[in-house]
Amino acid sequence: MTEKSEPLVAEYSIVVSAPAQRAFALIEDAVRWPQYFTPVVHTERTQESADRDELRIWGLQGENAVRVWTARRVFDRAGLRISFTNEPAVAPLAASGGVWLFTDEGDGTSRVTVRHEFAMLPDADVPAERVAEELGKHLGKQLEELKLAAELGDELDHLVVDFEDPLFIGGAVEDSWTILYEADKWPERLAHVHKLTMTEDVPNIQFFDMDTTTPDGRGHFTRSVRVCLPHGRIVYKQITPPPLLTAHTGHWAWAETPEGHLLSSRHTVTINPAKLALLGEGTTVEDARKYLRRVLSTNSMTNLRLAKTYAEERASV
Repeated sequence: MTEKSEPLVAEYSIVVSAPAQRAFALIEDAVRWPQYFTPVVHTERTQESADRDELRIWGLQGENAVRVWTARRVFDRAGLRISFTNEPAVAPLAASGGVWLFTDEGDGTSRVTVRHEFAMLPDADVPAERVAEELGKHLGKQLEELKLAAELGDELDHLVVDFEDPLFIGGAVEDSWTILYEADKWPERLAHVHKLTMTEDVPNIQFFDMDTTTPDGRGHFTRSVRVCLPHGRIVYKQITPPPLLTAHTGHWAWAETPEGHLLSSRHTVTINPAKLALLGEGTTVEDARKYLRRVLSTNSMTNLRLAKTYAEERASV
């Protein structure tokens, strides 16, 4: 058993102009965290019961790395509390956990508090005060992003465009996987990708900078991170989305059938209402939704058809 010091507590809170239940729901629905919280790349719920769950979380660590951990949570829905533990803790921490508290203030606002408990390794070469300071920066940003999402209320769902395009492929999963996994070769294979620089310092964790053109001729630069889970899914998040969006996440998913397999492309984007004019004066959210559905689907179908052609040609040989 790893030795550790006595638990230390860091507590932070924020006032939100929304009911406590709304903020609680955003934290409870962890699968959607990548859409609201900048550092979260991907979240999977691995276990679930009436009052608890277990999450597998992939999160950015700095600008060029991804950390993976398990969060175990217990829900008190009547008291609007969510307690959690994170494993494994990362040095200099020996343990990490805490509780989210949501309290209505009685005037249409609520207070969200996160109380984080952590213990230091006995041989830690970093002062606990510095760890608490860094933790405070992280939690402060997380609370601000939670506040923004909660205060959007029902408008948040209107700003989110979420869809999936499937395509049947009469070939091997491994072959269509190759086309999408080898993103560094996309400029040679896809007309709308002009330049792409990719790094993969850790197997199946990819970062890349990409210059693309939408079907209507608009140029975009994006920086993305991808989590590749052979041969079932490639999950991605744009770390630097185009100005029209505040978030863009999605995945490529493979499902085998007796005749071949289905390959699906999923996009989940959040519109930035302050940038609607980029599409022209008088553009509405409804206009932006239709535009995004059209252009994202067009580019995705191009990728899907390329994967289909490659896999089916190899199958015929």
